[in-house]
Amino acid sequence: MNSQRIAILTDSGTDTGTTFAREHDIRIVPLTISYSDGSSYESTVTISSEEVIARFDEEIPTTSLPSPHSILTALQKAKDDGYNQAIFVTISSGLSSTNQTVRLIASQVNDFAVHVIDTKNIGLGAGLIVQAATLLAEKGLELNDIVSKCEQLVSDTRLWFCTKTLSYLRKGGRISEATYRLGTILNIKPVITCDPEGMYTPVKKARGFEKAIEEELKFVEKHAKNFSHVVVGICVSNSAEIASYLESEVKKRLNNVTRIVFSAATPELLVHTGPDLVGICVQPDVLAQ
Repeated sequence: MNSQRIAILTDSGTDTGTTFAREHDIRIVPLTISYSDGSSYESTVTISSEEVIARFDEEIPTTSLPSPHSILTALQKAKDDGYNQAIFVTISSGLSSTNQTVRLIASQVNDFAVHVIDTKNIGLGAGLIVQAATLLAEKGLELNDIVSKCEQLVSDTRLWFCTKTLSYLRKGGRISEATYRLGTILNIKPVITCDPEGMYTPVKKARGFEKAIEEELKFVEKHAKNFSHVVVGICVSNSAEIASYLESEVKKRLNNVTRIVFSAATPELLVHTGPDLVGICVQPDVLAQ
């Protein structure tokens, strides 16, 4: 527990990392992964990314936000464990109703101030904000200062991703049917990011998966130049070789990286992007400032 007794909570869609969360007492409320046979699982708790990928051939599941009960239980547990205030960091309100639900439930917890942060991002792009909030709390900053820095990180943290197969994005309504058909016929792979409202938006179209990855690296290079020190997140779901390549390229191209964070993507993100996700995010390192 940090000295200010500030609890850090989040949902599993932020991709904070189970090891980091366990080591720093981050309370993660899982989203739900559901199949047509009636079975439902708690993301990262009762179903893993590997298990979701293994079942893709038989079915692409659906996702849903955490239950109000699970959110309330997590907040109450943090209070009972001795925390006297909390920061709850969520995935983009433009992609999920989780943020809205957390705000509603948080207002029902008596004598426990909860500040809710909308990352306007997804996956590791959101997870790095959770990690930053945690490290700032452990450094001793007061809640208002942590929130202020994290709100700035919402604007400054950027994620770009691409995937080999567009069918998952089409099924989830993230790209249009026309984009899907054109991309499939011409082997065009869009590089996607979250816009200022936290919605998916394509920022580049590349002919082929390898070229799309190169375009991601170019975006990373350009954005990293805006800051003296940066944290880079690498999210690769199905290839240790690509993850290693990206790490090598990041170290080669950037001279201001203080930390590299790796992820294989959470189950709910893979449901919407498919098994061959490659993403990179950049965040200014607030601890190095």
